[in-house]
Amino acid sequence: MLSGLVIVDKPQGWTSHDVVGRMRRLAGTRKVGHAGTLDPMATGVLVLGINKATRLLTYIVGTSKTYTATIRLGETTITDDAEGEVTEARSAADVTDHAIEAGVAALTGPIQQVPSSVSAIKVNGERSYARVRSGEEVKLAARPVTIHRFDIHAVTRVDGGRVVDVDVTVECSSGTYIRALARDLGNDLGVGGHLTALRRTQVGPYSIDQARTLEELAEELEVLDMSLAARALMPNRELSDEETTEISFGRRIAAGPGAGTADAATAGNPAAAFAPSGELVALLADSGAFAKPVLVFAPGTGSGTGSGTDTGAGQAK
Repeated sequence: MLSGLVIVDKPQGWTSHDVVGRMRRLAGTRKVGHAGTLDPMATGVLVLGINKATRLLTYIVGTSKTYTATIRLGETTITDDAEGEVTEARSAADVTDHAIEAGVAALTGPIQQVPSSVSAIKVNGERSYARVRSGEEVKLAARPVTIHRFDIHAVTRVDGGRVVDVDVTVECSSGTYIRALARDLGNDLGVGGHLTALRRTQVGPYSIDQARTLEELAEELEVLDMSLAARALMPNRELSDEETTEISFGRRIAAGPGAGTADAATAGNPAAAFAPSGELVALLADSGAFAKPVLVFAPGTGSGTGSGTDTGAGQAK
Protein backbone atom coordinates (compact mmCIF):
# COMPACT_ATOMS: atom_id res chain seq x y z
CA MET A 1 0.00 0.00 0.00
CA LEU A 2 1.38 3.37 -1.05
CA SER A 3 2.07 5.56 2.00
CA GLY A 4 4.02 8.81 2.32
CA LEU A 5 3.86 12.56 2.06
CA VAL A 6 3.16 14.53 -1.09
CA ILE A 7 4.42 18.12 -1.12
CA VAL A 8 2.05 20.02 -3.39
CA ASP A 9 2.51 23.50 -4.86
CA LYS A 10 -1.12 24.52 -4.43
CA PRO A 11 -2.54 26.58 -7.28
CA GLN A 12 -4.41 29.82 -6.74
CA GLY A 13 -8.17 29.47 -6.62
CA TRP A 14 -8.14 25.94 -5.20
CA THR A 15 -9.20 25.13 -1.64
CA SER A 16 -7.11 22.70 0.36
CA HIS A 17 -10.06 20.31 0.20
CA ASP A 18 -10.02 20.56 -3.60
CA VAL A 19 -6.37 19.47 -3.60
CA VAL A 20 -7.11 16.55 -1.26
CA GLY A 21 -9.88 15.41 -3.59
CA ARG A 22 -7.57 15.53 -6.59
CA MET A 23 -4.89 13.58 -4.73
CA ARG A 24 -7.38 10.87 -3.78
CA ARG A 25 -7.89 10.19 -7.45
CA LEU A 26 -4.18 10.37 -8.23
CA ALA A 27 -3.19 8.00 -5.42
CA GLY A 28 -6.20 5.71 -5.79
CA THR A 29 -7.15 5.94 -2.10
CA ARG A 30 -9.67 7.78 0.05
CA LYS A 31 -7.17 8.05 2.91
CA VAL A 32 -5.60 11.44 2.15
CA GLY A 33 -5.31 14.41 4.51
CA HIS A 34 -3.48 17.73 4.69
CA ALA A 35 -1.34 19.44 7.32
CA GLY A 36 -2.69 22.98 7.50
CA THR A 37 -5.18 24.83 5.33
CA LEU A 38 -4.20 27.38 2.71
CA ASP A 39 -6.79 29.96 1.63
CA PRO A 40 -7.95 29.72 -2.00
CA MET A 41 -6.09 32.95 -2.83
CA ALA A 42 -2.80 31.52 -1.54
CA THR A 43 -0.35 29.32 -3.39
CA GLY A 44 2.58 27.19 -2.33
CA VAL A 45 3.42 24.36 0.03
CA LEU A 46 0.54 22.13 1.05
CA VAL A 47 1.68 18.92 2.75
CA LEU A 48 -0.55 15.91 2.09
CA GLY A 49 -0.38 12.50 3.76
CA ILE A 50 -1.40 9.30 2.01
CA ASN A 51 -2.62 6.20 3.86
CA LYS A 52 -0.33 5.42 6.84
CA ALA A 53 1.38 8.81 6.52
CA THR A 54 -1.82 10.61 7.53
CA ARG A 55 -0.73 9.67 11.06
CA LEU A 56 2.25 12.01 10.73
CA LEU A 57 0.15 15.04 9.80
CA THR A 58 -0.75 16.01 13.37
CA TYR A 59 2.97 16.53 14.06
CA ILE A 60 3.40 18.67 10.95
CA VAL A 61 0.47 21.00 11.65
CA GLY A 62 2.20 22.57 14.64
CA THR A 63 5.49 23.37 12.88
CA SER A 64 6.59 26.86 11.85
CA LYS A 65 5.62 28.18 8.42
CA THR A 66 7.28 30.64 6.03
CA TYR A 67 5.47 32.85 3.54
CA THR A 68 6.18 35.50 0.95
CA ALA A 69 3.41 38.08 0.74
CA THR A 70 2.36 41.49 -0.52
CA ILE A 71 0.57 43.82 1.88
CA ARG A 72 -1.36 46.75 0.44
CA LEU A 73 -1.58 49.77 2.73
CA GLY A 74 -4.36 52.31 2.22
CA GLU A 75 -7.31 49.95 1.73
CA THR A 76 -9.31 47.82 4.16
CA THR A 77 -11.35 44.83 2.98
CA ILE A 78 -14.00 42.74 4.70
CA THR A 79 -11.86 39.61 4.45
CA ASP A 80 -8.47 41.26 5.15
CA ASP A 81 -7.34 40.04 1.71
CA ALA A 82 -7.94 40.83 -1.94
CA GLU A 83 -10.90 38.48 -2.23
CA GLY A 84 -13.12 40.75 -0.15
CA GLU A 85 -14.70 44.06 -1.10
CA VAL A 86 -12.95 47.27 -0.07
CA THR A 87 -14.76 48.74 2.93
CA GLU A 88 -12.56 51.79 3.49
CA ALA A 89 -9.83 53.64 1.61
CA ARG A 90 -7.43 56.15 3.16
CA SER A 91 -4.44 57.61 1.37
CA ALA A 92 -1.12 56.12 2.41
CA ALA A 93 0.87 58.93 0.77
CA ASP A 94 2.13 60.22 4.12
CA VAL A 95 3.27 56.83 5.38
CA THR A 96 7.07 56.81 5.32
CA ASP A 97 9.35 53.84 4.77
CA HIS A 98 10.63 54.35 8.31
CA ALA A 99 7.08 54.15 9.69
CA ILE A 100 6.50 50.91 7.79
CA GLU A 101 9.73 49.45 9.18
CA ALA A 102 8.72 50.46 12.71
CA GLY A 103 5.26 48.93 12.23
CA VAL A 104 6.76 45.66 11.03
CA ALA A 105 9.19 45.61 13.96
CA ALA A 106 6.30 46.05 16.40
CA LEU A 107 4.62 42.98 14.91
CA THR A 108 7.74 40.80 15.20
CA GLY A 109 8.31 38.37 18.07
CA PRO A 110 5.65 37.06 20.46
CA ILE A 111 2.39 38.93 19.85
CA GLN A 112 -1.31 38.63 20.61
CA GLN A 113 -3.16 38.30 17.30
CA VAL A 114 -6.88 38.52 16.64
CA PRO A 115 -7.58 36.15 13.73
CA SER A 116 -9.48 37.40 10.71
CA SER A 117 -13.22 37.11 11.31
CA VAL A 118 -13.49 35.46 7.88
CA SER A 119 -11.60 32.38 9.04
CA ALA A 120 -12.38 28.70 9.64
CA ILE A 121 -12.30 29.10 13.43
CA LYS A 122 -15.47 27.72 14.96
CA VAL A 123 -17.72 29.96 17.06
CA ASN A 124 -20.37 27.97 18.97
CA GLY A 125 -19.99 25.12 16.50
CA GLU A 126 -20.18 27.22 13.32
CA ARG A 127 -17.31 28.48 11.17
CA SER A 128 -16.58 32.15 11.73
CA TYR A 129 -16.63 32.91 7.99
CA ALA A 130 -20.14 31.43 7.70
CA ARG A 131 -21.40 33.72 10.46
CA VAL A 132 -19.81 36.76 8.78
CA ARG A 133 -21.32 35.88 5.40
CA SER A 134 -24.76 35.60 7.00
CA GLY A 135 -24.42 39.20 8.17
CA GLU A 136 -23.35 38.60 11.75
CA GLU A 137 -20.59 40.68 13.32
CA VAL A 138 -17.98 38.30 14.69
CA LYS A 139 -15.20 39.26 17.09
CA LEU A 140 -12.67 36.55 17.79
CA ALA A 141 -10.45 36.40 20.86
CA ALA A 142 -6.77 37.27 20.55
CA ARG A 143 -4.35 34.36 20.69
CA PRO A 144 -0.59 34.19 21.21
CA VAL A 145 1.54 33.63 18.10
CA THR A 146 5.20 34.22 17.36
CA ILE A 147 6.54 36.04 14.32
CA HIS A 148 10.07 34.71 14.06
CA ARG A 149 10.96 36.83 11.03
CA PHE A 150 9.18 39.70 9.26
CA ASP A 151 11.44 41.03 6.49
CA ILE A 152 10.63 43.85 4.07
CA HIS A 153 11.94 43.33 0.54
CA ALA A 154 10.34 46.18 -1.40
CA VAL A 155 8.05 49.17 -0.87
CA THR A 156 6.17 50.29 -3.99
CA ARG A 157 4.05 53.43 -4.07
CA VAL A 158 1.10 53.14 -6.43
CA ASP A 159 -1.24 55.81 -7.82
CA GLY A 160 0.82 58.69 -6.48
CA GLY A 161 1.23 56.97 -3.14
CA ARG A 162 -2.49 56.56 -2.51
CA VAL A 163 -1.74 52.91 -1.82
CA VAL A 164 1.57 51.33 -0.88
CA ASP A 165 2.48 47.72 -1.66
CA VAL A 166 4.95 46.10 0.75
CA ASP A 167 6.61 42.83 -0.28
CA VAL A 168 7.60 40.77 2.76
CA THR A 169 8.75 37.39 4.01
CA VAL A 170 7.17 36.10 7.22
CA GLU A 171 8.34 33.13 9.24
CA CYS A 172 5.85 32.38 12.00
CA SER A 173 4.43 29.88 14.44
CA SER A 174 1.51 27.65 13.61
CA GLY A 175 -1.84 29.41 13.90
CA THR A 176 -0.62 32.77 12.58
CA TYR A 177 -2.87 34.57 10.08
CA ILE A 178 -0.85 36.55 7.54
CA ARG A 179 -4.06 38.38 6.57
CA ALA A 180 -4.32 39.57 10.15
CA LEU A 181 -0.71 40.82 10.03
CA ALA A 182 -1.58 42.88 6.95
CA ARG A 183 -4.70 44.23 8.65
CA ASP A 184 -2.86 45.10 11.85
CA LEU A 185 0.07 46.76 10.09
CA GLY A 186 -2.35 48.96 8.15
CA ASN A 187 -4.38 49.80 11.24
CA ASP A 188 -1.26 50.61 13.27
CA LEU A 189 -0.19 53.01 10.51
CA GLY A 190 -3.64 54.62 10.45
CA VAL A 191 -4.46 53.81 6.82
CA GLY A 192 -5.78 50.25 6.86
CA GLY A 193 -4.32 47.33 4.99
CA HIS A 194 -4.99 43.96 3.43
CA LEU A 195 -3.18 41.08 1.78
CA THR A 196 -2.96 40.99 -2.02
CA ALA A 197 -0.65 37.99 -2.54
CA LEU A 198 0.43 35.03 -0.41
CA ARG A 199 2.73 32.10 -1.13
CA ARG A 200 3.76 29.51 1.46
CA THR A 201 7.36 28.49 0.89
CA GLN A 202 8.06 26.28 3.92
CA VAL A 203 6.14 24.01 6.30
CA GLY A 204 8.45 22.65 8.99
CA PRO A 205 11.29 20.89 7.15
CA TYR A 206 9.39 20.70 3.84
CA SER A 207 10.13 23.45 1.30
CA ILE A 208 8.81 24.80 -1.97
CA ASP A 209 11.83 23.22 -3.70
CA GLN A 210 10.29 19.82 -2.91
CA ALA A 211 6.81 20.82 -4.04
CA ARG A 212 5.25 19.72 -7.31
CA THR A 213 2.27 21.15 -9.16
CA LEU A 214 -0.83 19.04 -9.62
CA GLU A 215 -0.02 18.79 -13.32
CA GLU A 216 3.44 17.41 -12.52
CA LEU A 217 2.00 14.98 -9.99
CA ALA A 218 -0.54 13.75 -12.54
CA GLU A 219 2.37 12.79 -14.79
CA GLU A 220 4.49 11.28 -12.02
CA LEU A 221 3.19 10.88 -8.48
CA GLU A 222 6.19 11.80 -6.37
CA VAL A 223 5.78 10.57 -2.81
CA LEU A 224 8.18 11.30 0.05
CA ASP A 225 8.83 8.01 1.80
CA MET A 226 7.57 7.88 5.40
CA SER A 227 10.97 7.11 6.84
CA LEU A 228 12.57 10.07 5.08
CA ALA A 229 9.66 12.31 6.05
CA ALA A 230 9.91 11.35 9.73
CA ARG A 231 13.71 11.71 9.80
CA ALA A 232 13.35 15.32 8.64
CA LEU A 233 10.44 16.10 10.94
CA MET A 234 11.39 14.90 14.42
CA PRO A 235 14.27 13.65 16.59
CA ASN A 236 15.61 10.27 15.49
CA ARG A 237 16.30 7.13 17.49
CA GLU A 238 18.03 4.09 16.00
CA LEU A 239 16.82 0.78 17.43
CA SER A 240 18.55 -2.55 17.82
CA ASP A 241 16.91 -5.69 16.43
CA GLU A 242 15.69 -6.59 19.91
CA GLU A 243 14.24 -3.12 20.52
CA THR A 244 12.57 -3.20 17.12
CA THR A 245 10.82 -6.44 18.01
CA GLU A 246 9.67 -5.13 21.38
CA ILE A 247 8.32 -1.87 19.95
CA SER A 248 6.63 -3.70 17.06
CA PHE A 249 4.52 -5.50 19.67
CA GLY A 250 3.73 -2.24 21.47
CA ARG A 251 6.02 -2.94 24.42
CA ARG A 252 8.21 -0.35 26.11
CA ILE A 253 12.00 -0.18 25.88
CA ALA A 254 14.70 1.80 27.67
CA ALA A 255 14.30 5.55 27.47
CA GLY A 256 16.23 7.54 24.93
CA PRO A 257 19.42 9.51 25.67
CA GLY A 258 17.47 12.74 26.22
CA ALA A 259 15.20 11.29 28.93
CA GLY A 260 14.93 13.50 32.00
CA THR A 261 16.09 16.59 30.09
CA ALA A 262 14.41 19.27 28.00
CA ASP A 263 15.24 17.11 24.97
CA ALA A 264 13.13 14.17 26.17
CA ALA A 265 10.67 12.80 23.62
CA THR A 266 7.04 13.44 24.54
CA ALA A 267 3.68 12.38 23.18
CA GLY A 268 3.33 15.79 21.58
CA ASN A 269 6.91 15.86 20.30
CA PRO A 270 7.92 12.22 19.90
CA ALA A 271 11.06 10.65 18.51
CA ALA A 272 10.96 8.70 15.28
CA ALA A 273 12.31 5.21 15.92
CA PHE A 274 13.99 3.27 13.11
CA ALA A 275 14.84 -0.40 12.70
CA PRO A 276 18.41 -1.34 11.72
CA SER A 277 17.08 -1.59 8.14
CA GLY A 278 16.18 2.10 8.28
CA GLU A 279 12.44 1.46 8.30
CA LEU A 280 10.22 3.70 10.45
CA VAL A 281 8.94 1.45 13.24
CA ALA A 282 7.23 3.78 15.69
CA LEU A 283 6.99 7.18 17.33
CA LEU A 284 8.25 7.07 20.91
CA ALA A 285 7.73 9.15 24.06
CA ASP A 286 10.01 8.93 27.11
CA SER A 287 8.38 8.20 30.46
CA GLY A 288 10.78 7.86 33.36
CA ALA A 289 13.30 5.13 32.59
CA PHE A 290 11.32 3.83 29.66
CA ALA A 291 10.23 4.84 26.17
CA LYS A 292 6.68 3.97 25.17
CA PRO A 293 5.26 3.81 21.65
CA VAL A 294 2.88 6.64 20.74
CA LEU A 295 2.27 5.11 17.32
CA VAL A 296 3.46 1.79 15.91
CA PHE A 297 3.78 1.34 12.17
CA ALA A 298 3.33 -2.18 10.87
CA PRO A 299 6.24 -3.40 8.74
CA GLY A 300 5.91 -3.30 4.97
CA THR A 301 3.84 -0.09 4.83
CA GLY A 302 6.06 1.69 2.37
CA SER A 303 8.10 3.34 5.12
CA GLY A 304 11.45 1.78 4.21
CA THR A 305 14.64 3.35 3.03
CA GLY A 306 13.94 3.70 -0.68
CA SER A 307 14.67 6.66 -2.90
CA GLY A 308 11.92 8.76 -1.33
CA THR A 309 9.73 8.80 -4.43
CA ASP A 310 7.11 6.53 -5.84
CA THR A 311 5.64 6.95 -9.30
CA GLY A 312 2.31 5.49 -8.23
CA ALA A 313 0.20 3.09 -10.22
CA GLY A 314 -0.94 5.40 -12.96
CA GLN A 315 -4.13 6.60 -11.29
CA ALA A 316 -4.91 10.24 -12.05
CA LYS A 317 -6.29 12.52 -9.41
